[in-house]
Amino acid sequence: MRELEDARSDVERFDTLRTTLDDIAILQDLATTDVEKADVAALVRQLEEDLRKLTLYTYFSGTYDAHDAIITIVAGAGGVDAQDWADMLGRMYLRWAERKNYRAVILDRVDGAEAGIKSMTIEVRGRWAYGWARADAGVHRLVRLSPFNADNLRQTSFARVEVLPVVHNDLDVHLAPEDLRIDTYRASGAGGQHVNTTDSAVRITHLPTGLQAQCQNERSQGQNKEAALRLLRAQLLQRRLAEQAMEQNALRGEVKDAQWGSQIRSYVVHPYKMVKDHRTKHETAHVDAVLDGDLEAFMTAYLMMMAQGQ
Repeated sequence: MRELEDARSDVERFDTLRTTLDDIAILQDLATTDVEKADVAALVRQLEEDLRKLTLYTYFSGTYDAHDAIITIVAGAGGVDAQDWADMLGRMYLRWAERKNYRAVILDRVDGAEAGIKSMTIEVRGRWAYGWARADAGVHRLVRLSPFNADNLRQTSFARVEVLPVVHNDLDVHLAPEDLRIDTYRASGAGGQHVNTTDSAVRITHLPTGLQAQCQNERSQGQNKEAALRLLRAQLLQRRLAEQAMEQNALRGEVKDAQWGSQIRSYVVHPYKMVKDHRTKHETAHVDAVLDGDLEAFMTAYLMMMAQGQ
């Protein structure tokens, strides 16, 4: 039903463009005054923008690009600043999902001892979520005046972003019950009706590979189990595809330590403002907008680069 709805949406989008094109042809013939010609020109610009957006989706050629995405942020080198930076990245992707009208659900969050987070896992649900988000897989670097330093010195922090596609059925990844060990425990967090009261958090271990997935943020043990299974399937899928194509790992990219020399993108807040992607060379001075989820230009530049490379 979801695939059917997506197909209908595509057909409606093409029909709208075709109708707009017909309207432009008619109006061009009828336009006589400068005002009418200006209206036609505005309609043409809108059509060009719609076509540009539609063209972007031709870059989604991967098998799982249309799937939901699982984004994991892990703090790297930089101590407390890095944990705070990981928290900022988590908020950035939540805001990005909101801008795209996607639904974002925090599956797991491990808070830092003083501030920020050690790690966070977010499931982003919406068509093409993985196709967009895979552009951000890699190490992200932040340069700023540290709010955790008594001398207010400049600090460089790192965090790693991992992006996996959600797979929903055994046709992609089969999980045999005898290969799974399921542990339950009490969720940690700020408290609330379902936190620290029952053993609702779930950790699933895939015994043949040793991979683990956990979830503690859903309301019940059953919901946490389903979320953890989705995450585990995504991890197993990534592992299988990585083994099949070691040189071109299309899902996650080369995994590097979150430290100097490995970053894909730098966010500089001091001594100047600049966000620069080191792969595509796309950059902007609007750091605050990017940290508020305005990532489409960076993701688009990456998709175009990959399409040209293919």
